[in-house]
Amino acid sequence: MTLFITDAEVAAGLDAPTAVVAMRNALLAAHAGELVAPPRASAPLGGGRLVLTAGHLTGEWYGFRSYDTFGHAEGEQLVVLHDAGTGRVRAVAVGEEIGSRRTGALGGVAVDALARPDAATVGVIGAGRQAWTQVWAAAAVRPLREVSVFARTPAARERFAERVRAELGVPARAVGDAGAAVRDRDVVVLATTSPEPVIRAADLAPGTHVNAVGFKQHGRTEFGPDLLDRAGLLVTDSPAQARAYEPPMLAAVGPYAGRLCSLGAVLAGELPGRADADQVSLFCSVGLAGTEVFLLDALTRVAVRG
Repeated sequence: MTLFITDAEVAAGLDAPTAVVAMRNALLAAHAGELVAPPRASAPLGGGRLVLTAGHLTGEWYGFRSYDTFGHAEGEQLVVLHDAGTGRVRAVAVGEEIGSRRTGALGGVAVDALARPDAATVGVIGAGRQAWTQVWAAAAVRPLREVSVFARTPAARERFAERVRAELGVPARAVGDAGAAVRDRDVVVLATTSPEPVIRAADLAPGTHVNAVGFKQHGRTEFGPDLLDRAGLLVTDSPAQARAYEPPMLAAVGPYAGRLCSLGAVLAGELPGRADADQVSLFCSVGLAGTEVFLLDALTRVAVRG
């Protein structure tokens, strides 16, 4: 029987440790060639696009996620999981939670692999769904001591700080500017829709790890070349997707392309990770294809055990 899963069921059944483990496994599977994960495809439909990401875990399952860019307030994503042996649809998830938790969990893997082992403070720019899941996942891989957050409206950043305190049990405070949010932080999360840089590399302390979730293409970037120049380690979850962006991703061209490496290769031990405690590292999250389906598969296994 096909499972139909809502956002509420995802939120109730998928905790951060489970999601982070699933995304670590997905990155390793993609690096080993076991997860087929081509760059996303899109169809222009006049006024918006329908976007498709697909993946195939060889011998296990295949599936896809679809979403649109029409900007509807009630727009939803669809994730479909097929059994690879029979083609049967095992599960369908409708909503936003699978996609958001997938992105957050990829960020959690990056923090675990690239941030200093003693990292305990997080600075967040942005207060939306993506910002939340980044902190949610980071708290699963590091014992967080404090979170600081800046967002454009005081009410949004206060709500975010309160949610961190209430749901994660981590002290959190809202601050009045971006520099104050990231200064002296061990981990920084950029999760905005800003087409212009929201921080300066000079605001970061030595040894900071940065997860960049928002715009990162030429002409619209939430960070500038100064961050790329300062980062000693540039990593992404999908080099193929990074190269496929149009316009191109800032870190995938020019003097940076040769330095951009795969998080899966770092996890597998084939590429070096952090070199020393003072190195600044940058994870450019692009959304490895198939990872939403990977996460839906993990969630269905939890549901079956339950």
